[in-house]
Amino acid sequence: MVLHTLFPFTDGKKTHQFIYYADTGWAVGAEESDFEGWAFPFPGVTLIEDFVTPAEEAEMVRLMDRDPWKLSQSGRRKQTLLTDLSEARPRTSDYGPKVNFRKQKLKTAGFRGLPSFSREVVRRMGLYPILEDFRPVEQCNLDYCPERGSAIDPHLDDTWLWGERLVSLNLLSPTVLSMSREAPGSLLLCLAPSGFPQALVEGATAPGRSVPCREVEVAVPLPRRALLVLTRAARHQWKHAIHRRHIGARRVSATFRELSAEFGPSGRQRELGQELLQTSLSFQGRPT
Repeated sequence: MVLHTLFPFTDGKKTHQFIYYADTGWAVGAEESDFEGWAFPFPGVTLIEDFVTPAEEAEMVRLMDRDPWKLSQSGRRKQTLLTDLSEARPRTSDYGPKVNFRKQKLKTAGFRGLPSFSREVVRRMGLYPILEDFRPVEQCNLDYCPERGSAIDPHLDDTWLWGERLVSLNLLSPTVLSMSREAPGSLLLCLAPSGFPQALVEGATAPGRSVPCREVEVAVPLPRRALLVLTRAARHQWKHAIHRRHIGARRVSATFRELSAEFGPSGRQRELGQELLQTSLSFQGRPT
């Protein structure tokens, strides 16, 4: 992928750098690193390139910019449909209910749904098998700018309210999602065949080396206008981050989240979940 040449994946730290190849689902050791030519399967990442057209991208950002952006953590600006009241951060512009993740409480007063310009985006998501039953109840817009030193620290998203899939649309510029894991133990590596990544899936050798999980960082290149879906291990075990060095120009992301099983048809809070879904998919949301 050409994007590999746009950013420095390594930064001189001890962490071992691997690069994710979406066409194979494997992470491969970075060039000139200790693990160059070695690889391991990295499940749970789906990239859909050119998910929106350049004209759709420009219109989405134009409509986002009509509403106020407010400073968030680490130099970002934020618009969101749900606000975590437990975090010590500057106030942000909201589209709806307030959420306290620590106390596991939320308020629906004032929640009017996703913004109208997201209706077509959500409809289009359903055309892909991995998202055919995806019904988001939250959209969080983030604005990154190199002049502000914008970044986001490694983190795992909440699992009490949010479900299996995290979906993010990358707008205005390419970047890199950096993924790391703090689990004990090691990853088993296979020697990649010549001609990777195309030959990687069928031609990788049996595991021959290992590397401690805590020393590994996987760089997932995100092209402009691409849609990213995180599931399984990539959702629940690997933290994701955006480093400052990977913001080379203004970047806007729109992240969509679905409800967890607790708010689903068989869950303890199914009635509240149904209320949130009906409101969300009315697409009448405005900042409050």
